[in-house]
Amino acid sequence: MNGDGIKEALVKCAVGFDTGEVVEEYVADGGELRLVKRKVTRRDVPPDIKAVKMLLDGEADISAMSDEELEERKKKLLAMLEGGGEGKA
Repeated sequence: MNGDGIKEALVKCAVGFDTGEVVEEYVADGGELRLVKRKVTRRDVPPDIKAVKMLLDGEADISAMSDEELEERKKKLLAMLEGGGEGKA
């Protein structure tokens, strides 16, 4: 993912978005697959205030960051997400 893609993802998180998932279950029937179950799930992901703050603080300009800085930022964000949003990225 390039810098523009990451910034677009950050903007998407900042404003919120809808997402969906389709799970299909098939069974072999006479050498052919037949759909027996299809589940469609939709969910709304609300705006993320931390993404908004990053955009407003100008920290979203990752094009000027080195690979090492990006990797460190990624590690901090992943740790924050795994810890339930505690801490500062």
